[in-house]
Amino acid sequence: MEREIVAEYELNEIDDTLHGSVGSRLSLFARELKWRSSSWHGSSALRLPTNCYGGSFVIDPNGRWYRMWSNMMFLWSIYSVFYTPFAFCFFRGLPEHLLDLECAQLIFLADVAVHFFLAYRDPHTHRVVYDKQRIALRYIKGSFALDMLGCFPWDAIYKFTGRMEMVRYLVWLRLYRARKIQGFFKKMEKDIRISYLFTRIVKLVTVELYCTHTAACIFYYLATTLPPAHEGGTWIGSLTMGDRSYINFRQVDLLTRYITSLYLAIVTMATVGYGDIHAVNTREMVFIVVYVSFDMLLGAYLIGNMTALIVKGSRTERFRDKMTELTRYMNRNRLGSDIRSQVKAHLVLQYESSYKRDRIVDDDIPVAIRSKHFALHISQTLYMDIVSKVNLFKGCSEDFLSQIVVKLHEEFFLPGEVILEQGTVVDQIYIVAHGCLEEIGIGEGASEMIISELLPYDIVGDVAVICNTPQPYTVRVCELCRLLRIDKQSLTSILQMYFKDSRQILSNLLKGKRTESKGKQLESNITYLIAKQEADLIIGVNNAAYHGDLFRLKGLISAGADPSKPDYDGEDCIGT
Repeated sequence: MEREIVAEYELNEIDDTLHGSVGSRLSLFARELKWRSSSWHGSSALRLPTNCYGGSFVIDPNGRWYRMWSNMMFLWSIYSVFYTPFAFCFFRGLPEHLLDLECAQLIFLADVAVHFFLAYRDPHTHRVVYDKQRIALRYIKGSFALDMLGCFPWDAIYKFTGRMEMVRYLVWLRLYRARKIQGFFKKMEKDIRISYLFTRIVKLVTVELYCTHTAACIFYYLATTLPPAHEGGTWIGSLTMGDRSYINFRQVDLLTRYITSLYLAIVTMATVGYGDIHAVNTREMVFIVVYVSFDMLLGAYLIGNMTALIVKGSRTERFRDKMTELTRYMNRNRLGSDIRSQVKAHLVLQYESSYKRDRIVDDDIPVAIRSKHFALHISQTLYMDIVSKVNLFKGCSEDFLSQIVVKLHEEFFLPGEVILEQGTVVDQIYIVAHGCLEEIGIGEGASEMIISELLPYDIVGDVAVICNTPQPYTVRVCELCRLLRIDKQSLTSILQMYFKDSRQILSNLLKGKRTESKGKQLESNITYLIAKQEADLIIGVNNAAYHGDLFRLKGLISAGADPSKPDYDGEDCIGT
């Protein structure tokens, strides 16, 4: 369950600097090459320390040099993905003049080495990990095997093993590098400096070109796998275009053979069927059946994506529009870099974790259904187990807890964010559902002292809200946190309905805070609240008895009121 939560709410960083003018977009790649500030601002939980390059060499994934390296690897990945099917299908072993192209595998081998020193963001804690052992172990368990196999000189191994055909098929492992291209486009789609329409069109055109290119290579490969005596019974061996015959197609120059194969692939994909070029044997017919079936799915994918671009209703587009408006607002009001980074990071986190219970219930469920048992059932399923384990609610009735869980709202916070500040007025209570926080005492000279660590099922803001006092400590996020929030007004209204549970909460609060440095003052406040609550309850009982409201009197007594206790005038319910 914990891994599912981590996977769902894992955060992807974006670069969203916006300068407004059209001309500034032309300097995008120039800005990508600029040095970032040598000192990191903000929380250390969000950034790599400045001394991580000292005795232990670690590469910053957001640094200038690695961004240059990743952009270069993107270009080399495009070359490798397109060249691999071409080299496999058009050559039985690379000729001498193309052997130098195999040296490109040394670049990908260097990329493998780079990944052993590349820091990463832990999806569980959202901290940047720069421990070399953890980095290497993560990479070895991940994509290391496929990356390393892709760097093998398969052409040389093929020739060394006596041209064993099965060895050549292993060269297709290099297509795993396409994930770098996919990651690049995914990053560009979120970059508000680049037109979303342009990025999507380029991505769709790339997909279509690659599918056509691969099909063209396979068409030629099918013609060359037959014995030389039967090559005249292939689509290209039997082809005659004008006064040119392809009976000896191996003698035709490479460019013409590729263009002819590409022409067949495009005509077949478009199902035009001019009749000038077609399959002539069973193997080619079978492949065309599979290819045309795939093309129908590819066409549906392309048309669907183009329709979505016209409609402009995708979640990514809404996120880009909101990020653009937010960036312009912060630029216009000249907000500081720290608050800008926190606001934009929070918006990205909201985008990544948009499938929350609040959004589903509030947006997709009608009000008439949402106000009845539906929201209660969802809330109890999601939150009842968490709330029942919170020490503040120990011993409370199930009805009381059911009212609490309905009022809860999910929120997510990044490491380094301050949830509550010392000395401020608090109107929210937070329950830790996932992650880790810390309570910090701020002393003289802004010195910080860690008071305690808050883990799942702990609660913050309870003392300030229930006792109506300033927040005693600052609460800061250590790891990516999922918190359940309930506002003061909702909690107060529920406590007024459940007197017995309200007294139990005050008792739990007093027990849980006895060990704190301000325990005596807190104990005095809670004792006063308990006495005031009992006095109000006795007054309510006497008032109900005086007016003959038996229904209210019965409810107050069932809630824990003692009818024999006198009020401040010495009168009790029986005497009244």
